[in-house]
Amino acid sequence: MLLAIDIGNTNITLGVFRDKELLGKFRMTSKLSRTSDEYGITLRELLRNQDMDPAEVDAVIIASVVSDIMHSFGSAIIKYFECKPIVVSAGIKTGIRVTTENPRQTGPDRIVDAVAGYKLYGGPIIVVDFGTATTYDLVGPDGTFGVGVIAPGIRTSARALWGGAAMLPEIEIRKPESALARETISSMQAGLVYGHIGQTEYIIKKLKKESGYEDAKVVATGGLGTIIVDETDAIDFYDPDLTLKGLQLIYEKNKKLR
Repeated sequence: MLLAIDIGNTNITLGVFRDKELLGKFRMTSKLSRTSDEYGITLRELLRNQDMDPAEVDAVIIASVVSDIMHSFGSAIIKYFECKPIVVSAGIKTGIRVTTENPRQTGPDRIVDAVAGYKLYGGPIIVVDFGTATTYDLVGPDGTFGVGVIAPGIRTSARALWGGAAMLPEIEIRKPESALARETISSMQAGLVYGHIGQTEYIIKKLKKESGYEDAKVVATGGLGTIIVDETDAIDFYDPDLTLKGLQLIYEKNKKLR
């Protein structure tokens, strides 16, 4: 079995594949510092809780934007799963061409999403990931990934709002019944949700216009994506497992090089 791991700024998302089938997925926070033993034991227990045998995991692939935990995490994989993980980084085979100004500075998560979007839905395609940051990445019809936009994610915007304004409370992020809000909480929800919808629609429209790919498809992923996707026609597909699928695709291209 393949253990695919996406280490983000907020969460670590893990998926277990047998061939191309996603058998299960689970999450843990990336905010807590852990030793390699703590990571290893936690990962094995998470697998067992989903009735999966950790001993069946014979391959691991990781995409991480949190470099601080990679030494402990990588050591945990080697010690508790007895295999050296493939780490998505510059030089790895992906099946697309990354032509950004500095490919080494392009987030591994964005590359993985671009691979999955292009391979599963075709190009040209705009891949939107609603995470800690909301990213909009364009892959051309020839599989070239060269441009993208990075904006604050909806939860990041929310934390900035209630963290920077003394009289604004911490709230649940959800769509209010109406944009005609009459009190503070629904006013904040309206601003966050409808503001993010407007941002999404405008950036997608701008990317299509300036690239000339007016017919580009749009696929979205990310935990809070459902709030946005349900309220706009600008997004064609929502795939919550896009990043994990991208990791599986990249693993297939690199497993013979292990």
